[in-house]
Amino acid sequence: MDIIQAAKQARAAAIQLAAIDGATKNQALQAISEALLENVERIKAANAIDLKNSEEQGLEAPLMKRLKFAEEKLQDVVDGIKSLIGLEEPVGKVQMQTELDEGLILTRIACPIGVIGVIFESRPDALVQISTLGLKSGNAVLLKGGSEAKETNRILFEIIREASVKAGIPEGWIVLLESREDVNQILGMDQYIDLLIPRGSNAFVSYIMKNTNIPVMGHADGICHVYVDKTADIELAVEVVTDSKTQSVAVCNALETLLVHKDIASAFLPKLKKSLEAKGVAIRGCERTQKLIEVQAATEEDWKTEYLDYILSIKIVDDLEEAINHINTYGSGHTDCIVTDNQESAEKFMMLVDSGNVFHNVSTRFSDGFRYGFGAEVGISTSKLHARGPVGLEGLLIYKYRLCGHGQVVNDYATRKKSFTHKRLI
Repeated sequence: MDIIQAAKQARAAAIQLAAIDGATKNQALQAISEALLENVERIKAANAIDLKNSEEQGLEAPLMKRLKFAEEKLQDVVDGIKSLIGLEEPVGKVQMQTELDEGLILTRIACPIGVIGVIFESRPDALVQISTLGLKSGNAVLLKGGSEAKETNRILFEIIREASVKAGIPEGWIVLLESREDVNQILGMDQYIDLLIPRGSNAFVSYIMKNTNIPVMGHADGICHVYVDKTADIELAVEVVTDSKTQSVAVCNALETLLVHKDIASAFLPKLKKSLEAKGVAIRGCERTQKLIEVQAATEEDWKTEYLDYILSIKIVDDLEEAINHINTYGSGHTDCIVTDNQESAEKFMMLVDSGNVFHNVSTRFSDGFRYGFGAEVGISTSKLHARGPVGLEGLLIYKYRLCGHGQVVNDYATRKKSFTHKRLI
């Protein structure tokens, strides 16, 4: 089947899927989770082939880390599916209801977006997360993974398709594309695809955003910050910063630049250096940082860099305002945190930092759809339209208006024979 035919079939399946009841979708999700666990050895074998091929081809270390689909990662996506099953059925949910006049009722209900195209690199777990979120939200999905994950993606796709169709989901709702040439075709398919979600490197996501007329949900960078304020608890700050940087480095919500208030720097930085170096982190610091701890010099380019590696840049700032200005200048609008015991400073930081996720005294690694209770996520959006931050079910829904009456006509209102009540019911 060529890509155009596959897209047409996905469009047809999306129309049917929008009307599938929640119980059937949950049964399909349960079947998918069971099938994934039953086929763990097949999945591991396929992933081993991808890892071997990618290592031989010199795939970059951050992409290799994303490519690895170990058993614990499989369990994570299965846990995400189980969480999805437990969520309220989103399609058809009444968001608003207004009486325009007696017997003339306007209702706004949630409905699927339609066909979602997902283009991703080195992330087999993204295939599972996005396809199951698509299913729960009533959307068909067109998936294009990177060639480095070809074998893993193929086996995951086959498992999900077979289990879901057996459970009553329309054939064609999920499509896997494997050819490199398919990417440019996808970018031009605005008549079939309603939304594109790219997941991968900065350059990759930027390319997608610049070369399509299809609405794109995503982010090109994950330059996340932690600001340690002068009133911060030092031990708490060391723990938050260390987790933000090292819990998993090759991810978009990992810490890349640390900002430290000048009044706490001398007491805080030596303890932090010891904690980070125990985890293998290389530190780059501004001139003031270098006077307090022995580290490599940071340059202007470091403030703009998403390392996705065991590297952290540190800058000492004079006050909260300088920290906020630095983040709004160099940040990517993803996730930024303040560590402080001053509630007023925390509120000011979270109000003025222009990011989709703003935290107080917690690791940036919490910026995740599963951890937010969304079941899973299709990605992180730094856009200010439609959806922002970790995008779960709600980000894959739009709405429609239903108006029901008994033969009312506009002319009666235009001639003042009747008048609107506009009474809010829900």
